[in-house]
Amino acid sequence: MKMPLAKRILDLTVSLSLLVLLAPVMALIASLVAATMGFPVFFRQQRPGHNGRPFHVLKFRTMLDSRSAGGEPLSDEMRMTKTGSLLRSLSLDELPQLINVLRGEMSLVGPRPLLMQYLELYNSEEKRRHDVVPGMTGWAQINGRNAISWKERFALDVWYVDNWSFMLDLKILKRTVAIVFQRRGITSRNSVTMPPFERSAKDS
Repeated sequence: MKMPLAKRILDLTVSLSLLVLLAPVMALIASLVAATMGFPVFFRQQRPGHNGRPFHVLKFRTMLDSRSAGGEPLSDEMRMTKTGSLLRSLSLDELPQLINVLRGEMSLVGPRPLLMQYLELYNSEEKRRHDVVPGMTGWAQINGRNAISWKERFALDVWYVDNWSFMLDLKILKRTVAIVFQRRGITSRNSVTMPPFERSAKDS
């Protein structure tokens, strides 16, 4: 599905305006990350975008690169810093994605870009979440965020693909602001981050 012109205009207008208005805040966050976690201050990772095409998503770092004696990364809980936890609780770590929106790699609203390795695990219905440009926030994020199951999240993502409208995007943006301030759904039930998506034989 090609991005509607009205949606792209909204993305450009809002992302550029916020980047200008929040530049001092982002500079302060970058300084705080550098002081508590060192460099680099940004986390860059390849994610699947529209139609599964890869791009590099940007975030402020929230975790240390701590590893075990064997060289394996420690758990998210052990690597998460107090600064990182605060940034995540307020969704401030996501602000650099406004650059992704400005570039057209993401939209303000759409299914969240997940990991590249998940592409081969999706069934035909779940793959439809990539029929649109991924977003900074989405229908799943205002209906449970990380506190819902993968099955529920994918169903909400596909619902958005089938029911997109300009007014729906505005509704999602409005509700996102309220949810961020309420700090709802930041963590899953048993982890500080969403647990990895895995496909069992019975789910195929």
